[in-house]
Amino acid sequence: MTDIDKTDGPAGTPPAGPEAIKAIPVRHYGRYVSAVVALGLLGVIVYAFSQGKINWGAIPDYFFDDRVLEGVGKTLLLTVLSMAIGIFGGILLAVMRLSKNPVTSSISWFYIWFFRGTPVLVQLIIWFNLGLVFEYINLGPFYKDEWSDFMTPFLTALLGLGLNEAAYMAEICRAGLLAVDEGQTEAAHALGLSHAKTLRRIVIPQAMRVIVPPTGNEVINMLKTTSLVSVIQYTELFRVTQDIGQTSGAPVEMLFLAAAWYLILTSILSVGQYYIERYYARGATRQLPPTPLQKLRAKISGRKGATA
Repeated sequence: MTDIDKTDGPAGTPPAGPEAIKAIPVRHYGRYVSAVVALGLLGVIVYAFSQGKINWGAIPDYFFDDRVLEGVGKTLLLTVLSMAIGIFGGILLAVMRLSKNPVTSSISWFYIWFFRGTPVLVQLIIWFNLGLVFEYINLGPFYKDEWSDFMTPFLTALLGLGLNEAAYMAEICRAGLLAVDEGQTEAAHALGLSHAKTLRRIVIPQAMRVIVPPTGNEVINMLKTTSLVSVIQYTELFRVTQDIGQTSGAPVEMLFLAAAWYLILTSILSVGQYYIERYYARGATRQLPPTPLQKLRAKISGRKGATA
């Protein structure tokens, strides 16, 4: 029997392997066209604003004005205090809503229904004019005064924004609590933990992964919603820029100034939200993705290594 030579080259050499595949990337011409169109539209908008009858020089003149900085401080203070009321009230309302007691559950449902169903602006004006219903505020030996003197613009803004936010935070907290598996609660009760300790030590820490992202959005939304309190004469950022615009003869320019400050503040809050979400994701993700700062450091160190 004659053996068949399966070698391609000289005797004793192994057969040649398959040729290397040369990958040719697919060209996405639609992406280039859409990018050019988007840049063109952006250029048209920038050109239109640059040619408009707007005194852009007035914005840096008043950007760090003492009145503007005071308005920024009041806006941040109102945001923090209103969110504190909203978060505390939201947790309480969520626990009441999930309670097996029909009375507390119904009260929580009615509260959420009412405050979510009416606009914030309407609620602020109602709070400001409740003196028509309650002529005096009487807390016995501790405090007694007329409602108009008691309900200052700051207190009206705080109650109006905080109590309204509690209704939304209640639904966010309720969704987070329901996201935790019931087996966690059953295991905690089997170990002898009370219902309160189970919520505080087992359920709430796990629910924070669901609660934190929408809460961050609510904080940013609250910062912008504070502009509504200008209707009740509270001098926050928007009210201050309106007043400066009327006295300086540059009302539109001051609106752009206010928008710039809101963008700065919301950007800072977005960074804080990112790191808080990252903190509470530790229990769900084995390896956290690198932060933008870590990515930048890796690129810099990689370039240095390549140069060396």
